[in-house]
Amino acid sequence: MDIVKRNFFKLLRSGALNEFDTLEPMSPYKWRRLMGIAQAQRVGDIALRGLRNHQYDKGIELPRDVLNLQIDTPAVAAAADTTLSNKMLNRRLDRIRKGEPHVIDASMDTLYLLNLLVDGTVGILTRGISIGHAISLGRYLRTKGDKVDFVKLERWLHTLHLQRMAQLQGSVLISVLDFEQDEVPFVQQVEPQAFSLTMRSLDHAPSETDGEMHFWQAENGMVHNNSTALRQNLHRTLRFFRYAPAETIAHFFSRFAHSLSELEE
Repeated sequence: MDIVKRNFFKLLRSGALNEFDTLEPMSPYKWRRLMGIAQAQRVGDIALRGLRNHQYDKGIELPRDVLNLQIDTPAVAAAADTTLSNKMLNRRLDRIRKGEPHVIDASMDTLYLLNLLVDGTVGILTRGISIGHAISLGRYLRTKGDKVDFVKLERWLHTLHLQRMAQLQGSVLISVLDFEQDEVPFVQQVEPQAFSLTMRSLDHAPSETDGEMHFWQAENGMVHNNSTALRQNLHRTLRFFRYAPAETIAHFFSRFAHSLSELEE
């Protein structure tokens, strides 16, 4: 991990989790590059809070233009609205969501965590690992983890075939944000690829539309598509298949079908 990324994660731990680690001095160019990564990952506000926490550190000269950045916080859809592409698994998810408030041992804190993990799953299959989502997951575990019924959560993850995908998300917290494994009880074994997959996402941060498999019809009637996006989606499908096979395949074909339906319209 290079110096920019080391400082990036230190700032996130400071800005989001109130953990303070010594920053390494960098050139103004590298501080600006760091904030570019943060904004691409939608954690610019967190990184900026971390920067301001460290602005008076000895030996750290932060560029004034970076400290004075104005960053809008992007609107985030509610995790409870996220659906799975696999119809059978989504029906199971719907039953869990509708049934949990009415059982004797209802745990809405556990249901919220499940929704976070489902949302993270869909995000990973759409755009790759999100640092912003990892921060949200980590914050929730730190603030509400003691109220979560992890036995019930494990049962739900098994029902949805998402145990290993959840374990990947938890492994990102351990591998990149320095969480202890006992803080993430749904991680039985740290996924060995969690670190490299996260670094890849930092280096290849997509925009909202980069992954869209657009199809269009030429005047001669031939149908064309964005071959780069199609290839990216296929590679992402193969990359994450092992973590949630049923949902990964369904997600790919759902996006493919959606793109074709837009052509028909």
